[in-house]
Amino acid sequence: MSASMQPRTTSAYYLQAVLSFALASAALAIGIAYLPVDPWMRGFLAVGLLYEITAAFTLAKVVRDRQEVGAITSRVDQARLDKLLAEHDPFRVEGI
Repeated sequence: MSASMQPRTTSAYYLQAVLSFALASAALAIGIAYLPVDPWMRGFLAVGLLYEITAAFTLAKVVRDRQEVGAITSRVDQARLDKLLAEHDPFRVEGI
């Protein structure tokens, strides 16, 4: 059975993702703070921003978990197939 390669993210990619998320969140928060509307409307938008961020983290976790389960299932299926192929003898005749 061959060992599968684990995809790894580089530190630069991780840093880029973190900075991008921080910049987008900060820009939107500043935009909400300086929006010329009533404070209750500004508060509603701020709560909406926090809810959207929470939903994005939850979705990312669910997608990652489903991908990991699929990878584990695939490895188990591959191991079963490898075992069957190793035990199979194409020249063996049954009943003789």
